[in-house]
Amino acid sequence: MPERRTVALVTLGCARNEVDSEELAGRLEADGWALVENAEDADVAVVNTCGFVEAAKKDSVDALLEANDLKGHGRTQAVVAVGCMAERYGKDLAEALPEADGVLGFDDYADISDRLQTILSGGIHAAHTPRDRRKLLPISPAERQAATDVALPGHGADTAPAPADLPEGVAPASGPRAPLRRRLDGSPVASVKLASGCDRRCSFCAIPSFRGSFISRRPGDVLNETRWLAGQGVKEVMLVSENNTSYGKDLGDIRLLETLLPELAEVDGIERVRVSYLQPAEMRPGLIDVLTSTPGVVPYFDLSFQHSAPAVLRAMRRFGDTDRFLELLDTIRSKAPEAGVRSNFIVGFPGESEEDLAELERFLNHARLDAIGVFGYSDEEGTEAAGYDGKLDEDVVAERLARVSRLAEELVSQRAEERVGETVRVLVESVDEEDGVYGRAAHQAPETDGQVRLTGAAGLRAGQFVEAKVVATEGVDLVAEPLGGAVPGASASPVGSAEATG
Repeated sequence: MPERRTVALVTLGCARNEVDSEELAGRLEADGWALVENAEDADVAVVNTCGFVEAAKKDSVDALLEANDLKGHGRTQAVVAVGCMAERYGKDLAEALPEADGVLGFDDYADISDRLQTILSGGIHAAHTPRDRRKLLPISPAERQAATDVALPGHGADTAPAPADLPEGVAPASGPRAPLRRRLDGSPVASVKLASGCDRRCSFCAIPSFRGSFISRRPGDVLNETRWLAGQGVKEVMLVSENNTSYGKDLGDIRLLETLLPELAEVDGIERVRVSYLQPAEMRPGLIDVLTSTPGVVPYFDLSFQHSAPAVLRAMRRFGDTDRFLELLDTIRSKAPEAGVRSNFIVGFPGESEEDLAELERFLNHARLDAIGVFGYSDEEGTEAAGYDGKLDEDVVAERLARVSRLAEELVSQRAEERVGETVRVLVESVDEEDGVYGRAAHQAPETDGQVRLTGAAGLRAGQFVEAKVVATEGVDLVAEPLGGAVPGASASPVGSAEATG
């Protein structure tokens, strides 16, 4: 029997990319490829790139070059770029980066196995010409669900019925015509794609041009995928998309998320449901009520404020101001005082004055955010803001970035200190004899919001929930002591069975 072809998936960027990588993994393993963890052990290294901002694009190029360096020194024969950067630049990336043996866009995902085999055999698959993916779907949201010929990673519209003899751990995660999915780690946390694309036209953001217009996944698909993940040992699901507050608008019900969340929370085995990326301008009372009062749905608000000075927000083509944002936070905390809130901000936007920056600092000082991301403005090609007048000097942007970053670090540390004495429910994620036991409380999302170090915790495993009292802080992180060990009925599941093997 011939040796199986091997492939490694290297994922950069956001949780949406992580979901896409698991879809690619499912497709490849179903077609006979062996998944391996390290690029040096793979015939083909597939780098799932990020195309959001310059720093992310640089990281993607570095990862491709690093994988290319493996060629000729081991098993690796080819390096292939997929993901947002590959979709956004297509043949331009292929020409600029000849080290990549292939640049594949979203339209190639359904045929990923054939594409990789062609490249591995020395053939050439021509990279696509970049295009605005917003033009592929109807302008009217209500007509988009019928557009089954448009490639939407994670939606399943491009797939035939799944074969009956799938490898263990591979499943059509959302139904008989859904994309295959294969978990790439044994984490008790997994993301579920709620929608794709975005209809907002923020002047600084290029994402809609390469991710396309907004289109929701059907509730049944989201539920089925969550049930499948629960069977894989997942305890927490995080709903991801470019804009979760718009979910359902193309399905005829803008309040669909409010009815879906309780159903997800009732899935057997799922003990925590988290919603990411919410637009402040689209928040509504009913959604706040569901997020703050539904058992199993954590009161967590990933709100995309971006700034709080009215003039800057208008230039960004966004809405709101300091006082309205603070009112929103007051409403949330009146219903759930323990709610977690995080946001990202851009400083140095074209035309931003010292008064605008001071207004942002006023908001931050009063907002009591648990996690804050701060970015210095830089032009993104193809965006409206790239053509704006009033650009600030790079050294001014850098100074403002450093200034607000220092403030943010101080404020999130203060917010963490406010939680000393609280009882938190911690999902254990890693247990190591040397490093200790770490997990996350309800107000902390994976990767972005800090973690909880559990002291005096013995006999715990990843996937368990523990009630613990916060006794100290380490910057944004918390230190907590378990109160009586694992929560009854929340014992760990054998999540290791979902790990990729070579």
